[in-house]
Amino acid sequence: MKIAINKAHFPVTVLGPGRRIGIWVQGCSIGCKGCVSQDTWARDSSKEMTVAGLVSWCREVSAGQFDGITISGGEPFEQPKALHALLDGLHYWRNSAGMDFDILCYSGYPLATLQKRHADLLQKLDALIPEPFIVNKPLTQAWRGSANQPLVLLSDRARARMQTYVDAPIDEQDKRIQTMIDGQHVWYVGIPARGDMQALEQLCASRGLSFDSVSWRP
Repeated sequence: MKIAINKAHFPVTVLGPGRRIGIWVQGCSIGCKGCVSQDTWARDSSKEMTVAGLVSWCREVSAGQFDGITISGGEPFEQPKALHALLDGLHYWRNSAGMDFDILCYSGYPLATLQKRHADLLQKLDALIPEPFIVNKPLTQAWRGSANQPLVLLSDRARARMQTYVDAPIDEQDKRIQTMIDGQHVWYVGIPARGDMQALEQLCASRGLSFDSVSWRP
């Protein structure tokens, strides 16, 4: 089984509690206005890899020293068979190694749609952040881009770890973005506030650094 992946990174510390493995799938047909990850929208078979290879990478990069896995995109539920296989692989790893990491997944589809079409997949997740990103609704809570997006706890593991985040307002002092450099590419991971990326681009330009392309516009 293959899965199309935009990127993966470890550690991620801004999309869920603790140190996490971050996986961003490639391909999304929803296209939320204002999405900062437009580079993940196009379907691209050249970005496919085997699910087994992805799980092996997770094992190697984390060395078992992590708290959870965050799956985002792109739209994970638009690759349902691959997502099934990935979750099965992660569950096997967790159970066979006696580990206790949680699995948090983002989706731009409404919760009711996911419950109707993918109830079997939801049973394999610990937590879910569903609903489309709406640019004119404010960023008010941790890990969520707009106020319409709930944090849905699906397991006892998630209820033990994330209950305090469900309704808590975001702390402006909290770290929300990570920055990584890969050759000539700069990666930003997290949930920026409205205008953050444009302000960053202007600040860089004022210091003589221009971006050839950015993921927050076509």
